[in-house]
Amino acid sequence: MYIITNGTIVLEDTLLENAALLVEGDAITKIMSRHEVEQYGPEYQVLDADGGLIAPGFVDIHSDYIETVVSPRPTAMMDFNIGLRESERILITHGVTTMFHSLSLYKEQDFGVKAIRQPKHANRLIEAINATHTSDHMIRHRVHARFEIDNVEMVEQVKEHIRNGKIHLISFMDHTPGQGQYRNLEIYKKTIAGYSELTDAEAEAVIVKRQSKEKITFEQIVEMAEVALAHGLAVASHDDDSIEKLELVKRLGTTISEFPITLEVADAAHEAGLWTIAGAPNILLGGSHTGNLSAAQGIQEGNISILCSDYYPAALIHAIYIMHQTHGISLAQMFRMLTINPARAVKMDHEIGSIEEGKKADLLLIKTKDNYPAITSVMIDGKIVYRTEYRR
Repeated sequence: MYIITNGTIVLEDTLLENAALLVEGDAITKIMSRHEVEQYGPEYQVLDADGGLIAPGFVDIHSDYIETVVSPRPTAMMDFNIGLRESERILITHGVTTMFHSLSLYKEQDFGVKAIRQPKHANRLIEAINATHTSDHMIRHRVHARFEIDNVEMVEQVKEHIRNGKIHLISFMDHTPGQGQYRNLEIYKKTIAGYSELTDAEAEAVIVKRQSKEKITFEQIVEMAEVALAHGLAVASHDDDSIEKLELVKRLGTTISEFPITLEVADAAHEAGLWTIAGAPNILLGGSHTGNLSAAQGIQEGNISILCSDYYPAALIHAIYIMHQTHGISLAQMFRMLTINPARAVKMDHEIGSIEEGKKADLLLIKTKDNYPAITSVMIDGKIVYRTEYRR
């Protein structure tokens, strides 16, 4: 049992000063004033926030970081269980308490060879992630299946994984050059050139091949989406680049638009009631590395509702403070984009995503050290899983 005090509590819509939290078992049982703390006896361990923030844990619903940990080199494959345990040790230092590992289910890859993205290894990783639920673990591990629509052979297998409760979010991707993320073919050429040395003729051949690939039918996409919805999953679209595409994906029951390509599309998705996702690294970089929507601009315009780590978990906490200090966005709004909004998008907000009495005690203690936001303690399900201190 814990009392967390001497900090400012980040609530959903505001910051609450001079308050404290009571944690019993795995839940927050009381939000109270600091003056009430003294009535509790020595059976409660006191955690001193030292004047910092007491915030909800981050819910990251799009990140392929696990692929980097498990396969740090294109052909180097580490033990999956070691990779998962090491990844969560890193993720908690960045405030991630619930992670939707975004596994790329490709038929084949254009950008070099990543063995971890081969179907047999993706399936193994799905199994390993689900095995964490019944073994020792720190964070909540979930599977976000990023299904590339040319992966004809895996359609039935993915539906079976959903039926068996092994996939917890599904998104449909189309990385065909000339549309979506790579609507600019010159950027596509530069991207593939960054992975392998190709002549212009070879790059053109890759584009032609990619554009002519067989894809699953819209009817098959509908069937997959229906299976997902029937089992309580959220369905996401990826790289929406036009209003017409938004209208199409809405027919699938889609409620999440990942990485809308332009401000116009982000605005339309937001107006249509979709959750809109941008990557936190986009904010640290000052814009999209592929020339698409600036996350900072989308947030300022009110059209981005969720931030994810995408490929760089350290970006999460820093994106909050950059947007607050540089662009004047309130801390409450920025924290919502990493906590309650993603929790709502994946239908977990009844348990996690905000500091409320009765919810899971997933909490972060955050101090600012020399203008650097530092997560010094992490609690998940009422258990302290991480603590650190800085020294001079």
